Amino acid sequence: MSESIKNGLMVFIAALLVVNTVLLVKNNSSSAYMDPASARASFERTANMSPTAVANKKPADLASVDPLKSARPKPKGPLTNIEFAENSVDFGSILQDSENTKVFTFTNTGSEPLIIENAKGACGCTVPQYPREPIAPGETGEIKVVYKPGKQLNKQNKTVTITANTEPANTILTVMADVKEVPA
Repeated sequence: MSESIKNGLMVFIAALLVVNTVLLVKNNSSSAYMDPASARASFERTANMSPTAVANKKPADLASVDPLKSARPKPKGPLTNIEFAENSVDFGSILQDSENTKVFTFTNTGSEPLIIENAKGACGCTVPQYPREPIAPGETGEIKVVYKPGKQLNKQNKTVTITANTEPANTILTVMADVKEVPA
């Protein structure tokens, strides 16, 4: 590979890193995720630019062509607030293949109906059940989380992500345990 191509690629990568950093600071976000379709379209726009053209652009000009542009989930509908009585549980020492249940209680502390769009565990061992109907302002609801460690061992830290019409759209619940082997 010729030296000029190497230098051009390094300039291109450096420019993308600068733009990504500026966008992260501007958006006050620690996420640099972009859905694959947007990333492909953004890459195709930058692929047609020479490395020199990319290097000569100002960060604000590159915002529309940054393939690493951050994207946070946007809440749907009018916004409200959710407040959990507690947002984590530590089951302590538990055995493999056990079933451990925690019911997280929350209150809609906003002035609009709370609509939970989704509740998803980080892995199949942590399964949430959540209300599908809107929760009126001032009302409470429950999210039941069942943690089944299977053959996992030692300290475990699992999360459940609640997506609702709140700002931010995602709320994280945490499940912890120290999983011990079943005695023979």
